[in-house]
Amino acid sequence: MGLIDFILHIDDHLVTIVNMFGNWTYLILFAIIFIETGLVIFPFLPGDSLIFACCAMAATPKYNLHFWVCYLVFIAAAVLGDTINYEIGHWSQAEGAKHSWFNKLINQDKRKAAENFFDRHGGITIVIGRFIPFIRTFVPFVSGASKMHYRTFIIYNFIGGFLWVTLFSALGFFFGNIPVVQEHFSLIVIAIILISVLPVLIIWLKKKMVLKKELR
Repeated sequence: MGLIDFILHIDDHLVTIVNMFGNWTYLILFAIIFIETGLVIFPFLPGDSLIFACCAMAATPKYNLHFWVCYLVFIAAAVLGDTINYEIGHWSQAEGAKHSWFNKLINQDKRKAAENFFDRHGGITIVIGRFIPFIRTFVPFVSGASKMHYRTFIIYNFIGGFLWVTLFSALGFFFGNIPVVQEHFSLIVIAIILISVLPVLIIWLKKKMVLKKELR
């Protein structure tokens, strides 16, 4: 089961997981969101699409998934994941330079993009970054490395996690079982990903245009 296939057909794979693991599925869902947000070396795991697909399934009784359990599991995983990521970033600022192997595990381009995004938008980046793949994983890391006050980070962390999970949970629950959505689920997942990365693409294009003007 390749990662791309898992993301594009996440609804089918979730059915398999639920049938195989029953109530242990909640732990698996927690682990995926926690790892995606908490471990800076795994920014490629599905987040938005997983929450959307899971809550779409929870709206249908036959899958035996409880919406509110999924919702609370996702919020807990998102908030705890970012908190761990903050601590890793804080540690890396003091100790990371001593361990070259650690820096090799991190995608430096994505890290730099998150740093630029953080410099541009400040603390609110923790909230905005929740909705942008890859940036979502690196923002708490950069927050910790930049020594943002822990209390400030926790506030933004909880707000961002709450809004992110609530949005995609509600979208999945209310729209995920509409026939046209079910028939084109892979396209919906691709659309979610593209819309999520749009802010980063816009910022990148603006920088390119500014750079071209400066070179003229």
